Amino acid sequence: MGCSVAYHLLRQEEHLRLAVVEKDSTYRQASSALSVGNVRVQFSLRQNIEISLYTFEFLARFAAEMGIDGSRLDVGLRREGNLFLVEEEGRAAAEEALELQRTLGCEAEWLSSDESAKRFALYRTSGFAGATFGPRDGHLDGYSLLMGFRNQAISRGAEVIEAEVTQISTASMAVTGVELSTGARLVSPVVVNCAGAWAAGVAETAGIGLPVQPTQRQVFVVEPEDKPTTRLPMTNLPSGLYFRSEGDDRLLVGKSMDRDRVGFDLRWEESRFTEVLWPELAEFVPAFDRLRFERGWAGLYAVNTLDGNAILGEWPELKGLYLVNGFSGHGLQQAPAVGRYLAELITGQPPVLDLSVFGPERILDNRPLEERALV
Repeated sequence: MGCSVAYHLLRQEEHLRLAVVEKDSTYRQASSALSVGNVRVQFSLRQNIEISLYTFEFLARFAAEMGIDGSRLDVGLRREGNLFLVEEEGRAAAEEALELQRTLGCEAEWLSSDESAKRFALYRTSGFAGATFGPRDGHLDGYSLLMGFRNQAISRGAEVIEAEVTQISTASMAVTGVELSTGARLVSPVVVNCAGAWAAGVAETAGIGLPVQPTQRQVFVVEPEDKPTTRLPMTNLPSGLYFRSEGDDRLLVGKSMDRDRVGFDLRWEESRFTEVLWPELAEFVPAFDRLRFERGWAGLYAVNTLDGNAILGEWPELKGLYLVNGFSGHGLQQAPAVGRYLAELITGQPPVLDLSVFGPERILDNRPLEERALV
């Protein structure tokens, strides 16, 4: 998010003096680098759908526009689909969201339980009311997307400073800059909080309480003994279990759970897969009852505990402080549209895509947005 905002700002105002403060410029703990890279149009809130539609539009020209000195940068986009299994109690909401997606021009369809079983023969779909399927959804390499924004921002004049923000400086209800762990102080009338899972701590230095908490998610790569003959889409069960093909002969598997640890903990456990995820996976796909565990990792979601949606815009009680926080696992796919939107707000340009519904006023008003398709 920080690199996307920087890139879009410098596209609009090339003479800006702009710094990106990175806690860790290796990005070893960055959610972008640790993401599974999912991109989909299957949301129930209009603005989230519109964001995804723009992302696919942006990605179509990414390789040509985001390289440096004529080079092309490939984010490895694979449009292999997203399948959401639906239980009977969730059918009406799923069909309503599907209709909105179609109205907005998305490729998405309803599959009955029998149709799902025919199209995805490995799956045990009995007991589900059906599924929604976005055949043009997919996944990409998050690190490459990050590097594209970062390198372009630097080439346009952004300075990257490796440090932590220890204090957002303020005076007369406006920001005046930031203080860094290096002892340096940056003076600016505009500060953008893009700190991801660390966002609440940064905001707190200005006396602002954000409902954003770092929540651990674990991901695993396994190799089934009985390999699928075709690549599988990102398949999402109502329980939160998801899996998709990873390359030609492996699976990527994960699950968001209520017991997931809150805090900056990147430890992962093989037992989580073998004892919790594998039995559920094998029940849905019996062919996966025999597989070889390969590796795993953990990353952090910046979970907005109010409603799971982004918090975008200027904080109403502190002029010049802009928030780009709380994406709850959807930040990577929303970075192109959000970066452009924040640049428009900061420079006073009329937004191409109105994302004011995500404004931070709703945090103060305790007014959550309803998005039924957040997973």
